Amino acid sequence: MTGPVAARLKDLGIELPQPAAAVANYVPFVVTGSLVFISGQLPLEDGKLVVGGKLGDRLTVDDGIRAARLCALNLLAQARAAAGGDIDRVRRLVRMTAFVACTSTFTDQPKVVNGASDLMVQVLGEAGRHARIAVGAPSLPLDAAVEIEGIFELV
Repeated sequence: MTGPVAARLKDLGIELPQPAAAVANYVPFVVTGSLVFISGQLPLEDGKLVVGGKLGDRLTVDDGIRAARLCALNLLAQARAAAGGDIDRVRRLVRMTAFVACTSTFTDQPKVVNGASDLMVQVLGEAGRHARIAVGAPSLPLDAAVEIEGIFELV
């Protein structure tokens, strides 16, 4: 039987990717109690960086929104893995922390990160509304445009 989150994903035409493996000395997620802490996710598709560079330089806000959305899909894939493969065990998204690679004069980080926040609400409904941090950074791993970590509650 398909639960409401899996059904929403299907209705939206979204297939979650396979969760990425850690690329250094860390784990993709840690479950403690009912919370899952997910390490920073990059805008990867099929294991390859899709959106690299800096916002305010050669990348537009729309490029950043696309990157943030990909990060969100990868967060959901990790949450599903943490929930034993059942995305419907995700009770809610608690908080996201987002880093946007940008020039020192770029100030639209919140608009960029809305790409992830909007997707979470589309997929999780009201349970996708969350606390959030969106900050600019001079550079990110692999030249990624965006990196987002998340905290989810599981049932």
